[in-house]
Amino acid sequence: MNETFPITTSYEHIRLDDEGVPHIAGTTMKVVELVLAQKAYGWSPEELHFQHPYLSMSQIHSALAYYWEHKEKLDNDIEERVNYAEQSRQEAGESPLATRLRKESLLG
Repeated sequence: MNETFPITTSYEHIRLDDEGVPHIAGTTMKVVELVLAQKAYGWSPEELHFQHPYLSMSQIHSALAYYWEHKEKLDNDIEERVNYAEQSRQEAGESPLATRLRKESLLG
């Protein structure tokens, strides 16, 4: 993948990579990753900035605005990521540590 993000958008702080994936300009963070953090933890833009101090408030608000303008497409991406993670978890099975803890009745 080319790290130059040549495709501009109407969002000053958002760049699309060669595959059309929106990234926060000047970073390697994808818009969907910031949105996932917000959804998972219920973080406000200010809390997102506290957790990711390398992002400016302008970058954060631009990423969130981009999400809302492209919600359906990005929500589909999020759903695919969640499904992939769940499938991977199921395929991996229980970890040896969890198995041992379960045998010792330390894990429900």
